[in-house]
Order: sequence, then C-alpha cells, then structure tokens
Amino acid sequence: MFIEQMNNKKFNFILYLPIPLGFMFLMIANYISSQGMDTEKVIHDLIDQIGVNLAFVLLVGPLSFACLFLLFWVKVLHQQSIRSLTTSRPKVDWGRILFSFSLWATITIAMVSLAYFSSPEKYQVNFQPVPFFTFLILAILLIPLQTSFEEYFFRGYLMQGIGVATKSRLWPFLITSILFGVMHIANPEVGKMGYIIMVYYIGTGFFLGILTLMDEGLELALGFHAANNLIGALLITSDWSAFQTHSILKDLSEPSAGFDVILPVVVVFPILLFIFSKKYNWTGWKEKLTGSINNNLTNTTEHV
Repeated sequence: MFIEQMNNKKFNFILYLPIPLGFMFLMIANYISSQGMDTEKVIHDLIDQIGVNLAFVLLVGPLSFACLFLLFWVKVLHQQSIRSLTTSRPKVDWGRILFSFSLWATITIAMVSLAYFSSPEKYQVNFQPVPFFTFLILAILLIPLQTSFEEYFFRGYLMQGIGVATKSRLWPFLITSILFGVMHIANPEVGKMGYIIMVYYIGTGFFLGILTLMDEGLELALGFHAANNLIGALLITSDWSAFQTHSILKDLSEPSAGFDVILPVVVVFPILLFIFSKKYNWTGWKEKLTGSINNNLTNTTEHV
C-alpha cells in the first residue's frame, strides 16, 4: 500500500515536521503579504524589469529547487527510498506517467483549439520563434520539477505522513486535497475571478488525491499535473494568469468565473477517473479512499 510505505522502522516524526510546517508558514506568509496587493501589477512590473522568461524562472524556480530538496530530505534524513515516496510498485511505472501525460495533453490541446477556432476574436497569436523556443527549453526543465514538488509534497510526503499519524486514509485524502487548493489562494486568478475559482483548485486536489490512493502511487498524478502546467503554459497565456509566458496564444478576454470553472470538477475529472479505473482495473474504492492504515511496520529502506 502506498501510504504505509513511510511507516518504517526509521520513521522519525520530529524529522518529518520541518518540511510541512515550513511550507505552511511560507504559504500563510505569502497569503498575508498579498492582501491589498495587486499581484497582477507586481508580475507585470517584474516582467517589465527583467523580461518574460527570466520572470518565469524566478516564479517557478523556487518550487523546482524545492523538489530536489524534498527528495534529498527524504532520501538522506528519513532514509526512505524515492521509489517508496513515488509508488507502491516494485519500480516506478513510467508507462503510467506517460499515459496520463499524453491523455491530458491531448485533451488540453483539443480544448484550447476548440476555444480558439470557435471564438478567434478572443485570442491573439502570440508566437515568436526565438522567445518561444527559449521558453520551451526553460519550461521543459522547470515545470516538471515544479509540478513534481507539489505532487511529492502533497500526495507523497504529506499524505504518507498524515496517514501514518492518523492510521487513516480518509484524513490525508481530505487534508491534502483542501490544502492543495488553498495553496493557490494568492494566485492572480483568484483576484480576477473571485473565490469561486477555489472550487476548481480544491476539486483538482481531490481528483489528484483519488488518482494517488486508487492507483497506489503518484505516477498518474505526476503525469497529469506536468501536462496540465506544461502544455497549458506553452499553448496560452494572459495578462491575469500566474504564468506569463511566450506561449502560442494570448487570451484577450476578460476573465469570469462561470460554469467553465465547475465543468472540469463535475464532468471532465469524473470521465478521466472512469478511463483510468477501467485501464488499471481499480477496485475497493471505499477501502482505498476511507479505510484504515496497517499498523504493521514495513521495511522501505531500500536504495534507489
């Protein structure tokens, strides 16, 4: 079982606490400091000073570095293998990551294309070869690390730790899903659309939590999250989004939170869960999402 893999003889709760407490402190500090601040203007001012690509590096770089730091912390201080933080399988299933990435990348491209061709007046072709391909290299290097940090932290480190502490699968599922959504509360999109967009962020957290618990590993969540951020950043940008990029298209429309915010949570994500469940033969939904954690210690100290 995926969560139980942190429940090993070398697990030290004192060493576990600094990472989640430090991240929560930074998240709260970021939210407090953003109150009364026009985050959209701050991003634009930063871009005016150093350019789009360097601003992107400064915004995404810290979480990319945090991914490497978290893996180091788990490997060296907890003496837990990266494999056991990633999956319950004997080895990481790269086929799962690739399938999830490809599926969501294809859907994202289709949805953006449909939106563009149905209302071309709302978009501007933003493609410039040199800036775009420079950004492409930076995005391929940094975005998978950024999204992997969020998955390894929320659905890996935090979910396993809370599961071991509470002996429950339900509590880590609920807590990590909600915290994942709350992490985005300082995004400029929230200021533009209002708190209703938190339905999407928290709903995405629950979707990724279900992927992890039902599949007993992070592979599907890692692939989906990387495709969501990478393909999205390459295809489309706007003046009010968290990522200001040299993308192919620029959204000129004024943002509004309507049914399109709810649609992924109530329609698209359930369809994806159905596809994944059929492909990977998921069973025991109630037990995997709400069941108890095995108290027996397991040895997960193998090296990877």
